[in-house]
Amino acid sequence: MYWFEQGLCALPAFLVVWSSATFIICYIIAIYRHDVDVIFPYISDTGVSPPESCIFGLMTFISACAGVGTIYARYKHVELLREDATNVSACLNKAALWLGVISCFGMCIVATFQETVVQIVHDIGAILFFVFGIVYMILQCVISFRAYPYGSSKNVCCVRVAIASLATVAFVPMSVSIVQDYPFHVASAVCEWIVAFTFVFFFFTYIHDFKVSISLSHIVYSFLIYIYSFAKILLFLFSYSSLPYV
Repeated sequence: MYWFEQGLCALPAFLVVWSSATFIICYIIAIYRHDVDVIFPYISDTGVSPPESCIFGLMTFISACAGVGTIYARYKHVELLREDATNVSACLNKAALWLGVISCFGMCIVATFQETVVQIVHDIGAILFFVFGIVYMILQCVISFRAYPYGSSKNVCCVRVAIASLATVAFVPMSVSIVQDYPFHVASAVCEWIVAFTFVFFFFTYIHDFKVSISLSHIVYSFLIYIYSFAKILLFLFSYSSLPYV
């Protein structure tokens, strides 16, 4: 059995590869069409003009869905760890779950509302994505150390702390985008890329945890069935409300 066939290893692996491909592909297309500068444009700038805007929106939405699935799987994995690791509180685990889901929701907003069309909504989505994503990583670091020696190894915990620290440090200069000077613009754009990739690659550290969690496949499957049923209800209500009144 290959490593990606064990448990839910394929889920975080897919999330990392797909999200990285989203940023890189849109950047290459935007450079090819001369829509952005070659030297570190903002990630959002690579998804403003069609056709890269269409690709950016679709691929980012898929990344957000995969992110929600990975975050939920991590939540259930920590629930299993709490049977042995009593230092991890249920409230802390739930807080990390909702912070991660809100961050993925912000990712959807960024992909749906381009900055040149509805900038305020786009900026709100970016704040949700980056701020809640960084806090999510910090809480997961706390959970990892509280659950040790159950779950992740000491080295994996240290890697998570390093990634979360890098994202936190890079977030501060990223917020200076309002400064019009070109050096500040480049520094802000570079930090935005760093924060985005650190958040994506943070999920890569879940692969070893998901190897031993074979039973999580059934849990996530039931979660997807719940989402599918909820979507059918919404579709039915939308269709019913669209009927003409007699």
